[in-house]
Amino acid sequence: MMKDDEQDLYFVEGIAVPQTPLPGKEPAAWGKTAVIGRRQPRVDAYERVSGTAIYPSDVVLPNMLYGALLRCPHAHARVKKVDASAAEGMEGVQAVLTGASLGRQVKWPYNDVVTDLFDARCRFEGEAVAAVAADSPYVARDALRAIKVEYEVLPFVADERKSLAPGAAQIHGAGNRLKADSYKRGDVARGFAEADVVLEEEYRTACEIQAPMELHGCVANWEGDSLTIWESTQGVYAVQARVADVLGLPLSRVRVIGHYMGGGFGSKLQPGKYTICAALLAKKTGRPVKIFLSREETLLVAGNRPPATMAIKAGVKKDGTLTALQFTGLASSGAYPAGGISLLDWLVRDLYLCANVQSELTDVAINAGPARPFRAPGHPQCAWALEQMMDALAEAVGMDPLDLRLKNIPRFSQAREGTPPYTTTGLAECLRQGAEAFGWREARRRTAAGRKEQGHLRRGVGMGSCLWVVGGGGPPSTVIVKLFADGSVNLNMGASDIGTGTKTVMAMVLAEELGVRPATIQIEHADTGSTQYATPSGGSKTVPTESPAVRSAAIAVKQQLLQMAAGELGSPVENLRYGGEYIEAVDSGKKVKITGIAALKKQGVVVGIGYRGPNPEGKVINPFAAQFCEVEVNTRTGEVRILRFLGAHESGRVMDRLTFDNQVFGGITMGIGLAMTETRILDENRTGKMVNRNLHDYKLPTALDVPADMVSLPVELPDSEANSTGAKGLGEPVTIPTAAAIANAIYDAVGVRVRQSPADPLTMNRLLAEEAPEVRS
Repeated sequence: MMKDDEQDLYFVEGIAVPQTPLPGKEPAAWGKTAVIGRRQPRVDAYERVSGTAIYPSDVVLPNMLYGALLRCPHAHARVKKVDASAAEGMEGVQAVLTGASLGRQVKWPYNDVVTDLFDARCRFEGEAVAAVAADSPYVARDALRAIKVEYEVLPFVADERKSLAPGAAQIHGAGNRLKADSYKRGDVARGFAEADVVLEEEYRTACEIQAPMELHGCVANWEGDSLTIWESTQGVYAVQARVADVLGLPLSRVRVIGHYMGGGFGSKLQPGKYTICAALLAKKTGRPVKIFLSREETLLVAGNRPPATMAIKAGVKKDGTLTALQFTGLASSGAYPAGGISLLDWLVRDLYLCANVQSELTDVAINAGPARPFRAPGHPQCAWALEQMMDALAEAVGMDPLDLRLKNIPRFSQAREGTPPYTTTGLAECLRQGAEAFGWREARRRTAAGRKEQGHLRRGVGMGSCLWVVGGGGPPSTVIVKLFADGSVNLNMGASDIGTGTKTVMAMVLAEELGVRPATIQIEHADTGSTQYATPSGGSKTVPTESPAVRSAAIAVKQQLLQMAAGELGSPVENLRYGGEYIEAVDSGKKVKITGIAALKKQGVVVGIGYRGPNPEGKVINPFAAQFCEVEVNTRTGEVRILRFLGAHESGRVMDRLTFDNQVFGGITMGIGLAMTETRILDENRTGKMVNRNLHDYKLPTALDVPADMVSLPVELPDSEANSTGAKGLGEPVTIPTAAAIANAIYDAVGVRVRQSPADPLTMNRLLAEEAPEVRS
């Protein structure tokens, strides 16, 4: 693509394209829509369900080798010697890489800390020590077992609460404190003095692991000095940038393709060491190399939601006015800096109206795999503490938890400089509409009456609310749309569809704007060699980022078609009406079929380029949510059964109702895992190793853990300021308040606060015995 400065045209594949307005001149928001907001099946549904979709884990290239990584079996150790001679001599083994055999220094960045690719100091179980490539995955695994490594086992620390204690094992030379952060507004001491009730409590959430369906991995292949990688990733351009940097290659020599991927939840925003090892092994052997991790490996090294210990002190007046919030958070990034405290206090800072707020955060190192962003980083942990505290405050002043939240609704962002207003703030509407649809007040009366009855099955209802710090998605985003002479359309964008229906939503935007059927739209995406630049798909920003760019490109196509039709209809452009299949001259009534426009037939294709403009200046775009649930607690066994769940979400315009509902149900399911079943268990006393690194012992929620009665309630508020499509983020907020709502429901049922997740039967039995023995019968 090149530009002709004199004519202000772009040339795409030799076709002149007028430049569409750059950011700042976005079109007006839609009014009533014909396609947007309806239930649209996935445009690639057949490929996904039939097995014809090619995921990176499906890629098989001619003459391909299979790679595997040897990993340190200790939580903390120093590599003294690596003997790979036996592996190198095995039949079928084509290459072995160790720190000594690399031939040059290859560095790997753990954010601010840069280490050798095969570092002599292994700071967590699963750190890479060597890599092999062989004719089959079985031979590759056998070769790993043949490599002899001499380790010096070092002391370890496996609990963030012990990381800063005197005598704790030192993971880095400068100590185990990785980062600290603080925030303050107002005067919390004055706020507590003004309060009628002050409560203080400590909460903890266990480490949660992303565990996506498709494992982490890639296929790497060289053609001369150009590298192509097929990676299961949320962002092909992010992988391209990291690989090029680590290997010292120009970006133009690294192509990354990721058309399909089986889930990531934040763990696939960047490549892994496996990506670099696959590229190096492919270079060494001159053959393609495929490396995909085992499930056990992904649980160890592919990322996690860090464990967090939180203390919260809150003050409230008798009328429900919050006077002060004080929050301290201790979390662990793992062995290296990885955002352990990222956004951990944001809900305390910004969710509820409060003049006096103070927070202190500390990120510490432990001997465990580094964290990665995980669906709303920091927010579910904070909600676990804050939302339980809100219920406790409500009880202390004799208010309904719903009313206390409604009393403290902000209309502006308190945590940002200048306290800018939100484009829309749907928190109150989510609370009111969600409570009405759920039957909150009636359910509260019913569970209160039920507590007076004897029996071992006790029911309770709970709620939680949230915002997500990222609601919009500003530039950069560039999209190219081509409309061909037969009326079919091609969409070219760099964004990944990570299973959330991004391609379908973008096809709906085109269908809405151009009046074509989604089935006529062919989509090219997620390929650094053939599609436009895009940031990784994550943070609930993909649709708000890409859909305005798609709409902008579609409008550019319409403008050109109108100009073409003006000549044929003998009417100026301003008198023409674009009707999808036809363009009509309003003054004369004459019309021409779009596929019949002579200039289009001659040119063959019309190309539009679209950009994403900036978010509105001086405004904040945030999605809001409130969730409600009912549980049943068996006081004899400690089992908790979730009976029903409702999520009320204000995320701007609903683009595809089918996708919207699926996102809500999926996010609630993930929140159920945090609340009820999921925890990484490290052997804190003897080895520091993870003892539940498989899907038998690491308990992801199943269909048996999810209620059949789940309701998705969109709360649509007109938001013409957010962007030209009115979309706000959804993927993150749907999981933020879930666990807290469940914990509040458990308290309503049996009067026991679950301060530490998960609320599994063992935990519940202990809590019931210690705190509520009277309810056990």
